[in-house]
Amino acid sequence: MPSRLYTPELANRALPYVRRIVEDLVAEHRKWSDVVRELELLAARERADAPDPRAAELRRLAQVSAADIDGFLGELASLGVECKGYDVGLVDFPAVLDGEEVYLCWHSGEDQVEFWHDLESGFAGRQPLD
Repeated sequence: MPSRLYTPELANRALPYVRRIVEDLVAEHRKWSDVVRELELLAARERADAPDPRAAELRRLAQVSAADIDGFLGELASLGVECKGYDVGLVDFPAVLDGEEVYLCWHSGEDQVEFWHDLESGFAGRQPLD
């Protein structure tokens, strides 16, 4: 069992802080994805005997973005929550409902935590909280 459990009320109280972290995480993930995509295209054309200076800069940018993403994930972990979808900001809060371990589920764009799912089903198994 996780060290920290949330009720819907506690999850919603934590949500303003979680939302800010997730917004930064999603934006940084988008930036990282764009850099990696550009790097892959460049690497396909690059020759070993003629390295492209832009490739080195893109590698550095990708590493910086990856470190920032790790930092955001660490902030979420310190709250006891997990980000399950970096592209959409999908977050799970560990909880117990009716004696069963579950996740309270929220994603960026939702006003509050209003859904849950069991540990195995994930987002596809989301159900509204009563």
